[in-house]
This record gives sequence, C-alpha cells and structure tokens, in this order.
Amino acid sequence: MPKVVDHNERRTRIAEALLRVAGEHGLEAVSLRHVAAEAGVTSGMVQHYFRTKDEMMAFALEVVRERSEARLTAAAAGLGPDPTPRRLLRTIVAEVLPVDEPRRADGRVALAFLAYTAVRPEAAAPLRADTAEMRAFVADRIRAGGPREGIDPDLAAVGLLALMEGLGVHLLGGHYGPDVALAALDAHLDTIFE
Repeated sequence: MPKVVDHNERRTRIAEALLRVAGEHGLEAVSLRHVAAEAGVTSGMVQHYFRTKDEMMAFALEVVRERSEARLTAAAAGLGPDPTPRRLLRTIVAEVLPVDEPRRADGRVALAFLAYTAVRPEAAAPLRADTAEMRAFVADRIRAGGPREGIDPDLAAVGLLALMEGLGVHLLGGHYGPDVALAALDAHLDTIFE
C-alpha cells in the first residue's frame, strides 16, 4: 500500500525550519540547502514544494501570520466576553511585543521579513493588507473606548501601531527592557483615552 503523505505538514515543517534559520542567523542565511538541513530533509524535497526562495518565503510569512493571529486571538479571549477597548488594545499590543524568548524569536523573524518585503513590493502586499485591517480595528476600538477630546481615532491608531513596532525594535536591540516598554505603552494609551 502506498504511503500517505501530508503535503501541508511537510510544507509547514519546511517553513518552520526556514523560520528557525532566519531567527538564528537572519534571512540572508536562508537558502534551500540550509533550510533542508534544518528541516532534516533533502534539498530536492524542499524544491519539490517550493520552486524558488521567494515561494518558500511567502509560505513562511503566511505561517508567521497564522501563528501570530492565533496568539492574539487567544490573548483577547483570555480577557473574557466584554473587555474595555483600552484593555483589549493594551493586551494585543503587549502580546506582540518581544518581551520573552519565544516572542523575541518571532520578533527577529518579523523584522527580517519586513526588511525582505521592503525591496520586494509584490511580497509586501499581504503585509499591507494586514496593516490596513489592523489599523481599522484599532481605530474602531479607540472610537468605542471614548478617546480624549481632539484625538482623531484613525491617526491615534497609526500612532499606536507605530509605537508597537518601535518598541519591538528597541526591545530586540536591548535598548530597554519589558518594564520600560510596557510603561511606555500604558503612558501612550493614557494620552488616547479619557
């Protein structure tokens, strides 16, 4: 009887190997050969599933996206059925920040992907769509939470997302620790909400 092969499991295994290589050595170290070695498969198997490095990168980016979305959904669900908009936004932003080793590994990969897509506009399309969706979600939560007078929810959403990215980069660089980053997040939320 022929062996049943789970192709999605193999693709995901290869993508996770790519993420480990990228997280430990940067995206410049990613090659079909390095990823195959990390996944414990042959280069031929990697090429069977991904004809090019760009195809492999696009799939890995989707894996990161799904993993991040699952983490954020779980964190939000942990707040109960009706959290305040401010509490929900704080939880989501804090969940994204690289304040522990698993999130630092994801943060390094995310930063590497951001640099990768900066010079590949076609690869950046999913990130742009995600950013637009997140910006709209955050702006809606700010509106629902009662912003301070004079606060434009759309601009405040852009600022909060930029703060999240900046805090993440500085945490990854070791410029300050999680306590300072979370205090800065709270202070920023205090400028938005009544």
